[in-house]
Amino acid sequence: MANLRQIDRNRLTAALADERRRFVAEHPRSQALFEQAKSSLLDGVPMNWMIRWAGDFPLFIKDGSGARFTDVDGREYIDFCLGDTGAMTGHAPKESIEAIVERLRSGTTFMLPTEDSIWVGRELQRRFGLPYWQVAMTATDANRFAIRLARQLTGRKLILVHNWCYHGTVDETIITINNGVPGPKPGNIGPAVDPALTTKVVEINDLAALKRALEPGDVACVLIEPALTNIGIVLPDPGYHAALRAITRETGTLLIIDETHTICAGPGGYTRAYGLEPDMLTIGKPIASGVPAAVYGFTREVADRIRASTDKNTADTGGIGGTLAGNALALAAMRATLDKVLTDRAFEHTIALGQRFAEGVDGVIKEKGLPWHVTRLGCRAEYWFCPRPPRNGGEAAAAIDPELDRYMHLAALNRGILMTPFHNMALMAPQATAADVDRHTEAFRESVDAIL
Repeated sequence: MANLRQIDRNRLTAALADERRRFVAEHPRSQALFEQAKSSLLDGVPMNWMIRWAGDFPLFIKDGSGARFTDVDGREYIDFCLGDTGAMTGHAPKESIEAIVERLRSGTTFMLPTEDSIWVGRELQRRFGLPYWQVAMTATDANRFAIRLARQLTGRKLILVHNWCYHGTVDETIITINNGVPGPKPGNIGPAVDPALTTKVVEINDLAALKRALEPGDVACVLIEPALTNIGIVLPDPGYHAALRAITRETGTLLIIDETHTICAGPGGYTRAYGLEPDMLTIGKPIASGVPAAVYGFTREVADRIRASTDKNTADTGGIGGTLAGNALALAAMRATLDKVLTDRAFEHTIALGQRFAEGVDGVIKEKGLPWHVTRLGCRAEYWFCPRPPRNGGEAAAAIDPELDRYMHLAALNRGILMTPFHNMALMAPQATAADVDRHTEAFRESVDAIL
């Protein structure tokens, strides 16, 4: 490691200032709209995290198609962010749009099923291996509903998650280990209760801690991403999932796998790619080509227990559901997406591009002698500013370099490439090309050269 090259922090500071000036100069229309928006939108954006982009203001978008979009200043970008997985299908995929428009013309919500729901249920069975499914509006809802069901079925009140997990805005999951003590994640806004009262939290890959947490028999469910994705990609150790499954069965704890981001591993997510055996599975974001929709599935045993413990006369007010959940538009969009967009062939293409992206960045890192590395999960790849892959969320959080992150993101954006804003991650759309990936490799090399 002594021979590895370090970046010049003074050059980094200067290069970031240059990129910020360039961004402002090249996006006058976005800046003007941002100033206008402040008069009616909190912080000038419709959702607060939209201010967390690398530029001095967010881009305002005109339109998008496939793996590209255009901003209001007429600049085109290769999109490797893809709505942080929500647009993993690519923007406005033709096959989905046709089905969505047809459904819009025929009514969107009835509080009654359509035939599309049967097709979707059978396809979810095929992809993920669980026999029974329900539909929600978002992955957050799917996770909340799965947790409630787990508590109902087990009679236990606690859940367990991985440190620095991401499961949407589920109250119980906005928790980290702070100086060895579980507590609210930094920035947790107005928690109803201290999440340590509802949730146990352990590091991924720490089987001893997992076993200690579950042995008392007071945890209803373990809710996990099979690999961490929102603190950067942190992969499980070999054998971790098999041991996790064994421990949860020994302790009577239900296992819920959240595939909302890890669907990047393949058509059936990490679960199918690696033969996992969850009791429940949740997924949202890309499965309806951008139309809000999510699903959660169960084993036959869990489904039987749900039926036996549910009073249908009060099911509509029991904390699970929603007037728009399972609406006709969402089901039509899901059917088209699963049938014609997020196909086995599409994943073969995007996973190959993910590998090409990782190899291109890794080649530059080695060429420049940097103490960085690349991690990949299917068609998702990420570069880190540390020499070895973090083994858990705590190590991943400690490896973050905010100034360097901002510079690399903004340098890419100024060169027509959008990365996921909260870390250095790229996701491949079915319409992306090898040339798109190679363009990023060259932009990455150029950005690195400027700070050495």
